[in-house]
Amino acid sequence: MQFALAAPARIEFGRGKSSMVAPAVTALGLRVLLVRGRSVAWADTLERDLKSGGAAVTVVYGAGEPDLPLLLDLVDEARESQIDVVVGVGGGSVIDLAKALAALVPAPAGPMRYLEVVGEGKPLEAAPLPFVAVPTTSGTGAEVTKNAVIGIPEASRKVSLRDDRMLADLAVIDPALTDGCPTSVTLASGLDAIVQVIEPYLSSRATVLTDALCRDAIPMGLSALVRLMKAEDTEARDAMALTSVYGGLALANAGLGAVHGVAGVLGGTTGIAHGVLCGRFLCPVLRDHEAAPDLPEDTRVRLQRVKEWIATALGTDPEQAIDALDRWIDSAGLPRLSTLVDTLIDAERIAEASAMSSSMKGNPVTIPQDRLTKMIAKTFM
Repeated sequence: MQFALAAPARIEFGRGKSSMVAPAVTALGLRVLLVRGRSVAWADTLERDLKSGGAAVTVVYGAGEPDLPLLLDLVDEARESQIDVVVGVGGGSVIDLAKALAALVPAPAGPMRYLEVVGEGKPLEAAPLPFVAVPTTSGTGAEVTKNAVIGIPEASRKVSLRDDRMLADLAVIDPALTDGCPTSVTLASGLDAIVQVIEPYLSSRATVLTDALCRDAIPMGLSALVRLMKAEDTEARDAMALTSVYGGLALANAGLGAVHGVAGVLGGTTGIAHGVLCGRFLCPVLRDHEAAPDLPEDTRVRLQRVKEWIATALGTDPEQAIDALDRWIDSAGLPRLSTLVDTLIDAERIAEASAMSSSMKGNPVTIPQDRLTKMIAKTFM
């Protein structure tokens, strides 16, 4: 038996934990870059507390999923401010932006030297700045992962900046910061979190450690999301936040699969939100696994467990679970992809690019190009 664990230096989880962020940040440095979402009211409190603690605070706002032009501008701004610690407060995109800035401000070369797929994919020569992550949605698990996803507009792709040293010095997950999150955001981010425990569980790179995380998180996350689509629920918020953390740890150590392989390419091509794409491709990929003649027997047993967990959450039969989940996603209000694009999707080109994605390396079977093309085209019908 062999496994490794990549995780932040310190994880703090629980309601009320947000109160520890300001003193923890100022202990790491007094020239603070605060990367935040505009709608995150608690970030105003954090900024005030940082200043009260003697910090000079430079604030930048995330605007959707980060792309290379924005990253280049903000790296220059952070260097001019002589930043010595970065804190990200917001959803996964904001945390990815903060994580990338912490990595690139000390770097001797530009981002293209380090970006995967479209760049050289070289390791960082300099250690990142100290980095603190505080999520305000439950979805990506970005607070506990070692990569940042960056859009490359000229390539119509989203790719990763990745290094073990990009793991946060401190990740503070306070589920209270997610209370009252809009239903549409809760649904999309929640489906992303669920995908990020299902894919590592089915991954060809799964370990005994990631199995332990995913076995708890899959049923917990499914039940919590079903409850949150009915009404605001504090316990379900806590469970969803924990699912997101478990998913981030699992994907960082076992990889993902075809859902994320396709979602990364389509996100860069169409601009559709990552959680929506993950939610819409989960069931098609599970069906592909179910029908694949070369699916390893161990993975087939795992897939059956996943179907049983879905069935329990939705009150249906395991053999009908994937179809039931598809219908539930529709009834919960996740947009159909055909309503979010104005032009025809080149499914063949998307499939070709998806096959080269780093996420696809964990998929339990190789999906032939023609099969992947048909899956993508059908999902946009």
